[in-house]
Amino acid sequence: MRASLTPNLQVLIIYNPTAGQSSNLKNTLDRVANLWRDRGWQVQIAATTAPGDATIKAQLAAQAGYHAVVAAGGDGTVNEVMNGLVGTTTALGVLPLGTVNIWAREMGLSMDLLKAAASLADSELTQIDVGMAGKRYFLLMAGIGFDAAVTATVCAKEKKRLGAIAYIKQAIQVAWNFRGVRPKLRIDGKRVRGKILMIIIGNSQLYGGVLKLTAHATIDDGLLDICVIKGRGMLSAPRRLISIFARHYNRDPLVQYFQGRHIDIRGQRGKALPVQVDGDYLGKTPMSFRVVPRSLWILVPPNADRSLWQSVGV
Repeated sequence: MRASLTPNLQVLIIYNPTAGQSSNLKNTLDRVANLWRDRGWQVQIAATTAPGDATIKAQLAAQAGYHAVVAAGGDGTVNEVMNGLVGTTTALGVLPLGTVNIWAREMGLSMDLLKAAASLADSELTQIDVGMAGKRYFLLMAGIGFDAAVTATVCAKEKKRLGAIAYIKQAIQVAWNFRGVRPKLRIDGKRVRGKILMIIIGNSQLYGGVLKLTAHATIDDGLLDICVIKGRGMLSAPRRLISIFARHYNRDPLVQYFQGRHIDIRGQRGKALPVQVDGDYLGKTPMSFRVVPRSLWILVPPNADRSLWQSVGV
């Protein structure tokens, strides 16, 4: 289901003042707001003050009747905002300010805020699926195992200073001693066996801004896509990544691809596995994951990746 933007759109921009590298962020967002006001939109701007604040502000905006809430920040800020909008009629938009900006890239947005704002002004509205990990919604993906271990231990100061390089640096350190485990993994009740290094449960396609670990995922099919990477240790990981780059899932016995509505993961003999959602550490297994179909309205700019939709003509 698609809809056009109303002429007098009421929009709240929620921004993370610690995201990105801009020293003149508020001034830039004021210019964005004025660009939209010239289109006849009614625009307000609010800064976050603490973790979880974006979710509360988004919830209040939805209750107040705002047509859209735009998350200005990284994927963590986007996740917080969307957690306040699921199940409402208020749409999610994004202005990229963070380290990787995966959702903004999926939506075909420029990393220049004013250019991204101009694209958003020409958006359409549509409903999409989201995933749920435990009690938290995710827009992009959930990661279990190696990548979550990296996310859990990456230094916030290094992330701010180095950007994506901070994750690469930490991944090298974690990989040295990381070993595959045999969790109890069930997808729609069916057991998946083997030593597992990492599980990616994708709602969308792009991972880390580079790879498409769940390349066949669409965001309106009522399913989650699951990429299971197996192995004894991370020394075998480069061979798995080659298979993923080439999308030869069916040729590599240690890379398996599934689709499902409900995934349940429990650690080996009580050993918990770390979990991250949309790039932020969430907790540890046991944890269940499920799809929540057509539960979020989003702003879809003209250059959004159309392969993300199953529906014809989106």
